[in-house]
Amino acid sequence: MLHLAVINGPNLNLLGIREPHIYGSQSFDDYFLLLKERFLSVELDYYQSNVEGELINYLQNCMGMVQGIVLNAGAYSHTSIALADAISAIGIPVVEVHISNVLAREDYRKTSFIASKCVGSVSGLGMDGYALAVQYFINRLPSETA
Repeated sequence: MLHLAVINGPNLNLLGIREPHIYGSQSFDDYFLLLKERFLSVELDYYQSNVEGELINYLQNCMGMVQGIVLNAGAYSHTSIALADAISAIGIPVVEVHISNVLAREDYRKTSFIASKCVGSVSGLGMDGYALAVQYFINRLPSETA
């Protein structure tokens, strides 16, 4: 069975109440239940932290445990070389996800330090970005993990 980790960074624990005009009104916990129901053939783990070092520790702990990672690093995408280094170090394919279209927002959000370390990025498609990332791994990884 394909095993993936879904990781959210800072402030994403506030989805559903945080700036609903940008991020929507659904909590991530509610969305994650729907995601698991949609992809019954995939084992999905979920982790969220507002702390950069805890995200790095979790990424490292994924080694040997999962075949892919769906990562919404939030604002750390635009600030954290340490997260980028962790992604490079663990040897697990990562898809970067952003709920909002970061290229249509503030200038400082237009640069992602982690993007070049990821196999791809999904931005601006709301929560559907997570499902698209999971589908990518379903389409891509079976031949690599079989």
